[in-house]
Amino acid sequence: MGESTTQNTEKHRFNLRLEGLPSDVWSKLTQIDELKGRWIAGAQLSPQALGRLKRSTLITSTGASTRIEGANLSDEDIEKMMRGIAIQKFIDRDKQEVRGYYELLENVFDSWKSLNFSESSIGHFHRELLKYVEKDQTHRGNYKKQENQVQMINEAGESVGVLFDTTLAWLTPKEMQELVEWTQKSLAEGKMHPLLVIGNFLVEFLQIHPFQDGNGRLSRVLTNLLLLKVGYLYVPYVSHEKLVEDNKPDYYVALRRSQKTFKSEHEDITPWLDFFFSILLKQSKEAVGLLAKENIDKLLSPKQLKVWEYIEKIDEVSPGEISKATGVARPTINQVLDKLLRLKKIERVGQGRTTRYKKIA
Repeated sequence: MGESTTQNTEKHRFNLRLEGLPSDVWSKLTQIDELKGRWIAGAQLSPQALGRLKRSTLITSTGASTRIEGANLSDEDIEKMMRGIAIQKFIDRDKQEVRGYYELLENVFDSWKSLNFSESSIGHFHRELLKYVEKDQTHRGNYKKQENQVQMINEAGESVGVLFDTTLAWLTPKEMQELVEWTQKSLAEGKMHPLLVIGNFLVEFLQIHPFQDGNGRLSRVLTNLLLLKVGYLYVPYVSHEKLVEDNKPDYYVALRRSQKTFKSEHEDITPWLDFFFSILLKQSKEAVGLLAKENIDKLLSPKQLKVWEYIEKIDEVSPGEISKATGVARPTINQVLDKLLRLKKIERVGQGRTTRYKKIA
């Protein structure tokens, strides 16, 4: 009886913080879902293109997520390492963390339909994430036994201060059970937008910080899994982690601003949701951009594609300049310009002999 009462109280607290959100948060949600619809309705990408994009995203996401937590491997280093080329200049821990992240994320991308979201699966993911990291072998998959703090990490991989204190170790199992049960139930019922549920899960998971190490990396793997589970199927083709890395100061500020209000009379999840949805909106836009690029690739011949790729890089250009730069004959230039005008990829500037062309922004 006591457990049920606690769950209802906790559920009410999560639901309450998600009520009365400002209009700009809802506006971002609407835009994200519109772009999701455009991805679903878009032309099917070829299996070869999808395979290339997924491999590229695995590399990019692994590099970004581990660098956020202080690792130092570049994307190029990671690509070499995953192809079996020895990387000598980095400490073993960086390489161990990278390999664990890459393999776990690859499994999520390939098998998300059969992967469950539960406390046991979160523990399993944590074991997989850290399975190569020797220093973590005693606590892999187990909730923390001692207190931990969230450190803000700079680009040199050094802590520059404590971001916030986390849930006490002895309270962690209870709070994780309540959080996962609330998330499972809310997603199953479908009464609340799934991105609100996922956003709340992530900020609360990071507040609890349930494991001794690896919480940030694990939160980003779980982000990919949950987004795929609720239908955002472009996730494997545009790196969520890279967008977070590129906006790391804002990431830390949004977490801090929301989490410092938790368990107070006026919890405010808005700063975090505003950041999280901004990242998802950028990811959605990039995904739809991939569709447009792939459609162009299918519609143009190799020579025509060469012309388009040149125009993409130039502010404004004449047909003669395009021909000279690409080595493509003028008749072909004229054909591709006509096609790109019909596709609304370029616009004509001026008339007659002074006519120039530029890419539509």
